[in-house]
Amino acid sequence: MSDAILLVSHGSVDDLDDLPAFVTNVRRGQAASPEVVAELRRRYEAIGGSPLNLISAEIARKLEAKLGVAVAWASRLFRPYVRDVILDLAHRGITRVGLVPLAQHSAHVYGASARSAAEGTGVRLACATNWGLDPGLCAAFASRIVHALGPNHRRLTVVMTAHSLPRSVIDAGDPYERDVRAAAEAVAEVVRARTGIDVRHAVAFQSQGMSGSGAVEWLGPDLRTALDDAKTRGDQGVVFAPIGFLADHVEILYDLDVEARQMANDRGLSYARAASLNADDDLIHVLARIARSLLRDG
Repeated sequence: MSDAILLVSHGSVDDLDDLPAFVTNVRRGQAASPEVVAELRRRYEAIGGSPLNLISAEIARKLEAKLGVAVAWASRLFRPYVRDVILDLAHRGITRVGLVPLAQHSAHVYGASARSAAEGTGVRLACATNWGLDPGLCAAFASRIVHALGPNHRRLTVVMTAHSLPRSVIDAGDPYERDVRAAAEAVAEVVRARTGIDVRHAVAFQSQGMSGSGAVEWLGPDLRTALDDAKTRGDQGVVFAPIGFLADHVEILYDLDVEARQMANDRGLSYARAASLNADDDLIHVLARIARSLLRDG
């Protein structure tokens, strides 16, 4: 039997001309209006394009070197598609794949779609479950928050963010909101242990999607509400900590570093952001441990 690890990210585009197709995939086959695509293109251009695919490839390279087994990466919603990568692995003689979603709080969603994609390929999948409470992951996020706080942290709120979902998904029983909030508490506890101070923190859900329907209710509170609350409390600033994301993408480089920064400035609040994990060694260490357990137990 030959083993491999497959990392799966949300997905992005390298060529902005692919944005219409990408957004259609995000919207489950419903094409977006030209205005929505144009706005999304403007955001990508404002940050010089998304680095997500390059980061995913770098994570795979570093993890392969650490594990000594083949590590590939794919995207759930665009090229390289999961099924195409699994088929390529099968052609290379791989018969068992440990799948690690690069979306720790949505592992159940990624696992289900990957199992469907693997049908008929001859490849057996072992899929990681929610790993958002992994102690190493929480410690990695906490270390970056501590660095972003600096010495003047008594009049700040750490706003821990994750991607929003339609409220209907949560109401139908998805554990996403509960898991994100549990992770935020775990990260905050590590921050408190390292600083010796009970740093104020809040949870917000960002990047409400381009659903095309004003009738969709999104999981909140959103960024504006979190910033209004900080202002009302008399805070001097905010530190955003996107603990629902592993790597830089448009949701961080634009939605936080551009939009949220401006919203903070408009309220007279200083802005800082905890760095993303990207392909840093502490994340690679966590992924390696998860990957080894999949190959051992799968």
